[in-house]
Amino acid sequence: MSAHYLNSQKMRMVFITFASCYFLSTLLRAITATLSPVLSSEFQLNSADLGLLAGSYFLGFAITQLPMGFWLDQYGPKKVELGFLGLAVLGCCAFAGASTFGELWAARVLTGVGLSACLMAPLTGYRRWLDVSLQIQANSWMLMTGSLGMLSSTLPIAWMLPSLGWRAIFVALALCLLLAMLAIAVFVPQWKNTNNSLAQVPEKIFPADMDKIVNSKGMKSYQALFLHPQFLSIAPLGFIAYGGMLAMQTLWAGPWMRKVNAYSSSEAAQGLFLINLGMLIAFWAWGYFNPRFNQMGWPSRRIIKFVYPWSLMVQLIFICLPQSTGSWTWVLFTLSCSCVALSQAAVGVAFPAEIAGRALSAFNLVIFTGVFVFQWSFGVSIDFWTQLGLSVTQSYQVSMAEYCCCCITAYLYFVWRSGHNNEQTKGQAHE
Repeated sequence: MSAHYLNSQKMRMVFITFASCYFLSTLLRAITATLSPVLSSEFQLNSADLGLLAGSYFLGFAITQLPMGFWLDQYGPKKVELGFLGLAVLGCCAFAGASTFGELWAARVLTGVGLSACLMAPLTGYRRWLDVSLQIQANSWMLMTGSLGMLSSTLPIAWMLPSLGWRAIFVALALCLLLAMLAIAVFVPQWKNTNNSLAQVPEKIFPADMDKIVNSKGMKSYQALFLHPQFLSIAPLGFIAYGGMLAMQTLWAGPWMRKVNAYSSSEAAQGLFLINLGMLIAFWAWGYFNPRFNQMGWPSRRIIKFVYPWSLMVQLIFICLPQSTGSWTWVLFTLSCSCVALSQAAVGVAFPAEIAGRALSAFNLVIFTGVFVFQWSFGVSIDFWTQLGLSVTQSYQVSMAEYCCCCITAYLYFVWRSGHNNEQTKGQAHE
């Protein structure tokens, strides 16, 4: 095998270092939900502008994923993340000094590019540095750390905003990123390339044609990944369900609470705090229980199949009773969607360590393209229906109904393709 396991003490420092970076990444990802009233007022932004601004961060994420996958496999997490974080520092400084919407947008794209390795780099490293039994747990707890970053983007930022202002906050975040870069340089080990072929694959989400994917060169390896039946079955769910959840959590939950539920800005910040606290607890629970579920014969796909429908039921509450919703409804929505995040960890352990960076980045591209699309399109939809004469509440209501239809379609496709793939696998086994 190509794994090179680290001792527990060193691994603890590596995890803390990477978790600190991911904390800052998710704080910056979700901060627009808290800052949206200030930015909308100062730059005269409508819903479509706000969605485009928030989505620009995820656009920056998405455009780097494919080349970053190659770089992670070749050069390792340390070099790649250090290089990218330098761009994030520049992006934060540019955002702090922006005077037009175009400058804000470009700075957010640059920030998204710079922070795009903060999860993929550690997941790639864990694939090689951690024993298989610990990989899913470490991945889930990275997501828990990310939820802590989102939690910090709510009330703590809202409390600092009146005294510091949003520009000074971004300068402070740039300084924190510089400290994180120093920690990576000190604690993260160097990368040793290996030429081994297939490693042991514990959770065989991709049992067929693995050698074709591993041995393909350049973009052909991505082509083999994207066209694999198992990847195709879960990609729409990652794009719509996971990407849409992040779009709502990091942007549209706040405006919904203010404009549909008539929350004040401080009440909306408290609601966002509860949403992200719920996600933190959920990811801790997945990290603790998911390895046990796997041992009991409940792999990630089976958990998603049985848990995700609860999210569709919560979406019906938003559609049918919009003014009766509130922060509690958004907590239920994000909790019931959190199971989809298990697909990311499962992809990581399903592939050999030699191509873990490409495998994780390919799926991450799908997810964050979905975030960008739904953050923007949800705002466009709200403006469209408002211009046609619907009230603000009705516009949000119809936009949520459109999103729910997309989620139902993706889920049914996932269930159908998963069953079809299982039948194919059984047929190949009998042959």
